[in-house]
Amino acid sequence: MRILGIETTCDETAAAVVGVGFDGRGEILSNEVLSQIAEHARYGGVVPEIAARAHVEVIDRLIARALKTANCTVKDIDGIAVAAGPGLIGGVLVGLTTAKAIALVTRKPLMAVNHLEAHALTARLTDGIGFPYLLLLASGGHTQLVAVRGVGDYVRLGTTIDDAIGEAFDKVAKMLGLPYPGGPHVEREAAKGNPERFAFPRPMQGRKEPNFSLSGLKTAVRIEAEKIAPLTASDIADLCASFQAAIVDVVVDRTRVGLRAFREIAGHPAALVVAGGVAANQGMRQGLQRLAVEAGLKLVAPPVNLCGDNGAMIAWAGLERMRLGLIDDIGAPARARWPLDTSRDEAGAKA
Repeated sequence: MRILGIETTCDETAAAVVGVGFDGRGEILSNEVLSQIAEHARYGGVVPEIAARAHVEVIDRLIARALKTANCTVKDIDGIAVAAGPGLIGGVLVGLTTAKAIALVTRKPLMAVNHLEAHALTARLTDGIGFPYLLLLASGGHTQLVAVRGVGDYVRLGTTIDDAIGEAFDKVAKMLGLPYPGGPHVEREAAKGNPERFAFPRPMQGRKEPNFSLSGLKTAVRIEAEKIAPLTASDIADLCASFQAAIVDVVVDRTRVGLRAFREIAGHPAALVVAGGVAANQGMRQGLQRLAVEAGLKLVAPPVNLCGDNGAMIAWAGLERMRLGLIDDIGAPARARWPLDTSRDEAGAKA
């Protein structure tokens, strides 16, 4: 079985082909990603209209490249998977319309994939882990602790009540004058700084509910930066190091509480999984590794090239759904918002 995956939910255009190897595990046959960082850098963030137009300009040839790298044609593909949300609606429509056209012409099954589900299932592609497991999904727009009990079976245990982790990194980078995207630049500066110079708060630490709140931490960084302005290179490094140390402490504490909540509804987890763009942060991985050892669990984190948005995760999620007969019709809608746990009310909290 070989699935073509298409991803256009934000500022990466991506296409990939994923199959199943002789051992029954997932196999990435191609994974093409074209970033739009250069187009958006001058604005300090993603501009939806520019993103949608950029997807239109490259998606056809990127799909062709993914098929060529996988040494197959569209006739050899068993199904088409596409991220149908959540995301910037203009970009989502580009990918979804393209996937529907291919499915109609080839008469292949269509899988309209939840972008968040694709992140949630990446650990099964890379490490073949079984259900259930605890997922920390951390990206620029999403921060969630989720009990992953099966394909399509997700229970959100906690979320952010204000900023997502990646969003907090980007905003701190911007206030310190670091380039876009901010997260990797904050991490690089943190590696050079003193994490103990500034005593930043650890919001929500010790609370019984596994939720996050990061706006207060972000404000604390701004206040300290304004106190010592103009900032030297050393000041910026120390601010980033102290900020990242606070983030890691919060993530470990909140995930520890999430583990307790997980055991109450799903028993012992097969693993602790971190996914999403922020999963590439090495400081956070190290903190979660310490927690995993403490809890007697394996930490599963995707390779860095699979942390951000990519077509391989979409293709794999489509493959998992297709094996269960979860096929979508041509009327599948594009969705700007699409929570993993549809039983929970998203009002007042970011998905």
